[in-house]
Amino acid sequence: MSIERIGEVWNALRENVGRVVMGQEDALHLMMVALLAEGHVLLEGVPGTAKTLLARSFAACLGHEFKRIQFTPDLMPGDIVGTNLFDFRTNEFQVTRGPIFTDFLLADEINRTPPKTQSALLEAMQERSVTLDGKSHALSMAFMVVATQNPVEHEGTYPLPEAQLDRFLFKALVDYPDRDQELEMVRVHGHRSAMPSLADFGLARVADADFVRWARPVVSQLRLAEEMVAYVVDLVRATRNHGSLRCGASPRAANMLATAARAAATLEGRDFVIPDDVKELFRPVMRHRLLLSPSAEVDGATTEEVLGQILEQVPAPR
Repeated sequence: MSIERIGEVWNALRENVGRVVMGQEDALHLMMVALLAEGHVLLEGVPGTAKTLLARSFAACLGHEFKRIQFTPDLMPGDIVGTNLFDFRTNEFQVTRGPIFTDFLLADEINRTPPKTQSALLEAMQERSVTLDGKSHALSMAFMVVATQNPVEHEGTYPLPEAQLDRFLFKALVDYPDRDQELEMVRVHGHRSAMPSLADFGLARVADADFVRWARPVVSQLRLAEEMVAYVVDLVRATRNHGSLRCGASPRAANMLATAARAAATLEGRDFVIPDDVKELFRPVMRHRLLLSPSAEVDGATTEEVLGQILEQVPAPR
């Protein structure tokens, strides 16, 4: 297979998912980049913007096993990773695997469960393994977490700790569709109030596990010129020196931005990264890793504005 194959899969995925979900192509693009870059995605948007439907359609088109966990205040870590149960018939402990043992995990409303339960995902997201009673269990090679949260409601929610946020490659803002997209959505879905069945749309399976196994090494080996490496590092370092930020991005963020830019280049059929790849992904990679200073918050500054300033201030390679 050639690098053009990645672009073909992306175009087919975009076409198929677009028949079900209207107006969320930016979020879909970030999910595809994250899949190739071995990352995870946090989707933030108000209820009813098709976050769950987007995740289900994405997994179905790629032939991934899909599981969903509804995060609630009483959810326990064992409900996610599983547990060891004693079998009196065999006098042995048997591993009962939780829903985290899948290809594609949707963590719905992740901020509605306490930090202790949120942290059950940390090892899985970083190491792609789960430890039960001291024994490590490997997860699927294609394991990917897409988590959702509502930016409006605060009662009964628990903000994600910085360590948890840092495990997400992207934070994607899922906004309302424009008028034309919403018109098409009502034409397609306006005769039902429940979640539509994907089987009704005849979604094609555009790839399989072999594609992911082949594509990820292609992305990791993609050429990144020295000037592009310097650009990525300078952008990340600029977040640590900006007067409006109390906390900048970590070195891990630089590695993630570089990997994501490689993946984005392959979706365009290129075997090299250009500055626009980095610029396009800078905000979704960084927006959840930064903390505004108290004075900036008082002045009404936003993280998005600060990231825009950094993009303007740091010169891009020519």
